[in-house]
Amino acid sequence: MSKSTSKTIAILAPGAMGSAVARRLSENGARVLTSLKGRSEATLKRAADAGMVGAEDEAIADADIILSIVPPGEAVALAERLAALIVKRNKKPVVVDCNAVNVDTVRRIEEIIGSAQAPFVDGGIIGFPPQPGGKSPAFYMSGEHARDVAVLKEFGLDMRIVEGPVGAASALKMSYAGIVKGLAGIGSAMVVAATKAGAADALRDELALSQPAILARLEVALPDMIPKAYRWVAEMQEISGFLGPDHPASQIYQGFARWFEHLAGDAKGEAVDASLLKAFAANIGTKKA
Repeated sequence: MSKSTSKTIAILAPGAMGSAVARRLSENGARVLTSLKGRSEATLKRAADAGMVGAEDEAIADADIILSIVPPGEAVALAERLAALIVKRNKKPVVVDCNAVNVDTVRRIEEIIGSAQAPFVDGGIIGFPPQPGGKSPAFYMSGEHARDVAVLKEFGLDMRIVEGPVGAASALKMSYAGIVKGLAGIGSAMVVAATKAGAADALRDELALSQPAILARLEVALPDMIPKAYRWVAEMQEISGFLGPDHPASQIYQGFARWFEHLAGDAKGEAVDASLLKAFAANIGTKKA
């Protein structure tokens, strides 16, 4: 494929990451389609601002490349929907699962897409949604068709090939997220516990002395994670599944899933723990000043 012949990309769905990726693609000359059926006014506006074109299922099935960018708990259902759309098409789109799912899940998705005789790519996104003028997150791709979507680099995405079968890119994503979000889980749990026990200032001072890099990360990570906690629940469950039920550390990530679920509910309610996390992070900046 060349840039001149591959200009139609479908992104499902127009969430925070999906719409930001769409904006980057459209800014670089791609035509980006999405499905807007039953979406909220806020989502419709976000999609329009990103240059996404609302399309019927038939048009989406005719795209050159379809990127699945949804919460991990919705990835299999979307794959089933896409397979039903493209099974009767002579020209098959390349379907890329870009979601934070474990190796077993992505192989199941590969089977679903394969049942429609469409080429499939395992993808993993590492990094924040692209901002205008900023860099793209890394899109890691694996599987025999991974190079078929390398053309997206010409449209502004940071495409990286992981040499290996379907599952390799997802394994990378699970491992990376298990470390980065696991650290956020540990840090937030201990900050809340220390604060409730009256040791917040002492913990902050000790981290400043002996673990300044961790403290600097918490300053950003603690407030940043609160609005995202609800999305991390299923991701932690996927990481637990990636390790496998017999792995001693699997239950750690089930625990993180419950913790993030608690934080998400807390943020929507009285925000008791959310306020403690924000205060701890804010006071890091105050100490520096």
